[in-house]
Amino acid sequence: MKTYIGIDLGGTNVRVAKVSEFGEVLAQVKGPSYGTEGPAKVMSNLKDMVRDIPGWKDCSGIGVGVPGPVEKKSGSMVISTNLKGFTGYPFADELSREFGMPAFIDNDANVAGLAEALVGAGKDKSIVYYVTISTGIGGALIVDGKTVAGKHGFGGEIANIIIDRNRQKINDLNIGAVENEASGTHITRKAKEKIHDHEILHAGSVFELAADGNPEAIQIVDEACKDLGQMFATIACVCDPDIFIIGGGMMKSADKFLPKVIENYKAMSHTTIQDTPFVIASLDEPGIIGAAMLPMSEGL
Repeated sequence: MKTYIGIDLGGTNVRVAKVSEFGEVLAQVKGPSYGTEGPAKVMSNLKDMVRDIPGWKDCSGIGVGVPGPVEKKSGSMVISTNLKGFTGYPFADELSREFGMPAFIDNDANVAGLAEALVGAGKDKSIVYYVTISTGIGGALIVDGKTVAGKHGFGGEIANIIIDRNRQKINDLNIGAVENEASGTHITRKAKEKIHDHEILHAGSVFELAADGNPEAIQIVDEACKDLGQMFATIACVCDPDIFIIGGGMMKSADKFLPKVIENYKAMSHTTIQDTPFVIASLDEPGIIGAAMLPMSEGL
């Protein structure tokens, strides 16, 4: 049985695990990532954590999931907002030299999608599109067991897709960007702007109010479902996946909004692609498993 080292590196925390080719987490260590302290501190910490994994020398490769777009050929980050000093840093090469085995890095949403494609809900499917809907909206395109990062590392990124040019300007994303209209963060924002007689803690609060018949909440949820349906229809026009796999915190309320999203997807899609299945992500630890799957996806 082949095993791999997977590293799930965030701006605050990091996890390092030994994972089997079947997606089983065999050993794991966790700790702070020191993401604001620069590459020397972060890399020294990572190397120590890898050496804390029993039997790490028996692994066939190392994979790392990072928060931001990645240039896969150079094994470096294109943008490193949450990891100070890592833009252009030779991440994969340094780990490969240190441990004497191939190393690869990719965006954290991409590796989560890779895990679902190889050992999760998309297993044995040729074209998998993974979407995470939570505080933001992220995406990953996996074709024949490999993530498609694109020339600039933005392959699969969907947050900035415009679903309506007539919305308000929110931040640096496009006006009408789907993340600013239908993510958990912005469903919550809209509800707080319109609903003043109920406490809005998160998007789940809005879904509950809509289910209870609150007219403002119903309007917000219906609009978000239409926006998400349009987003999925746009994705399908480009890559016509075998399956959509959806993860992220909003899936806790999937029964309250996903059927409406699918209805809108079908209404805005060509008849021949309306039967594309929508499946909720199945893995509990897709980030760490997917990172470990990166070497396997390269044939190791």
